[in-house]
Amino acid sequence: MTENAQPTAAVANLDRLVGSWSVSGGAEGTVRYEWMPGRFFLLQHVDLVQYGEPVTGLEVIGNLRPFGEPVSADVVSRYYDSVGNTFDYVYEIEGDTLMIWGGVRGGPAFYKGTFSADDKTVTGEWTYPGGGGYASTMTRI
Repeated sequence: MTENAQPTAAVANLDRLVGSWSVSGGAEGTVRYEWMPGRFFLLQHVDLVQYGEPVTGLEVIGNLRPFGEPVSADVVSRYYDSVGNTFDYVYEIEGDTLMIWGGVRGGPAFYKGTFSADDKTVTGEWTYPGGGGYASTMTRI
């Protein structure tokens, strides 16, 4: 990486998520997004209850930059939770649409949400393989 490296436009688009959000729907609680210094990586702090179980963890979101390789095209993440799970996601914001794919872009598990005109809510739904999923709304607090 050079001294003049800049975050990609796709990562910069995630700025709309920065702040604290109240989550309602199939999971309830709060999430908070903040930039790491340099703004190459966005951190999500998760404190939710889903299906009656606590879900707490940290997600690191950004482009992969392996040693000696070019920057990844996708904005990816790894989520770490308090019971030892890790989950990988791909993020994209295009216009007012937030897409989060579980695993890989285009995979069968995904969230599709829409930002309100004032960026104070994101309303959407998680879809799981086999027809499962749940509605989810984030409201800025």
